[in-house]
Amino acid sequence: MISQKVTIKNPTGLHLRPAGVLCNEAMKYKSLITFTYDGGTANAKSVLSVLGACIKCGDEIELVCEGVDEREALDELLKVIQNGLGE
Repeated sequence: MISQKVTIKNPTGLHLRPAGVLCNEAMKYKSLITFTYDGGTANAKSVLSVLGACIKCGDEIELVCEGVDEREALDELLKVIQNGLGE
């Protein structure tokens, strides 16, 4: 299991479109991918779980990847988040 903290930079946070981008990227990997935030945990492969986290611009989340491709998954998800999740 590996993890890393990252700050959400999107002006609108993780609303539907960037949540979909995050989920689509996470679903490319076999690893279990979750993120923790302000006392909660969300499944990064579930749009409803990501939306339910109510992550806003400037919020810090900790991505957690566990599985055979965890390093690759974490690296790519960090890139996608740091590049603004398509926005």
